[in-house]
Amino acid sequence: MDLNQKQIAILQIAEKLFAENGFDGTSVRQIAKEADINIAMISYYFGSKEKLLETLLFYRGSDFKIQIENILSQDSDYLQKVDAIIALIVKRIHNNRRIYKIVHFEFQNPGRTTDFQNYIDFKKSNYQLLEKFIVEGQNKGVFSKNVNKQLITTTILGTYFNLYYNKKFFQAMHSMEEEFNFEEYIDTHLIPHIQKTIKALLTYEK
Repeated sequence: MDLNQKQIAILQIAEKLFAENGFDGTSVRQIAKEADINIAMISYYFGSKEKLLETLLFYRGSDFKIQIENILSQDSDYLQKVDAIIALIVKRIHNNRRIYKIVHFEFQNPGRTTDFQNYIDFKKSNYQLLEKFIVEGQNKGVFSKNVNKQLITTTILGTYFNLYYNKKFFQAMHSMEEEFNFEEYIDTHLIPHIQKTIKALLTYEK
């Protein structure tokens, strides 16, 4: 799917509004006003608000497979690749946390009309790449045979979101200064912690 700069700008504004106000709480008129365009342009480019959201989901996830494949093709050992994959995943979910918020809410909404099937299909394809990588590591004797492959990505995502949505409580619990730099903490503490955790899970023999 090729998108021009105007379409990308509209998607970015819609993403911001959907995350702040919810999908139902955001009108096409609001998106058009924020984007400083005629409301008809949204219909021209996307057809409907639901189709706009479907395009947004594709836009945010379409390059992930390429990035993962680039890491897997590198001339490095399995554990180095694990570190690179985790850094990529955490940085992507942090930079794209708005879309995750939108997806989590809308997908569980019983009244939703948005078609998530394409999103699910390419997410599944991405996860299958990671599971194949783990299986290869198991066959090489690098990773344990006792690995729940389906929960590896869940562990990465869950650790990030638990900290992100509770960062103020986390600061208070650990007496961190008010000017706590969360962006820096992700790079210096969270990513290394998740890397160690996942490598321990992958290599631990029961």
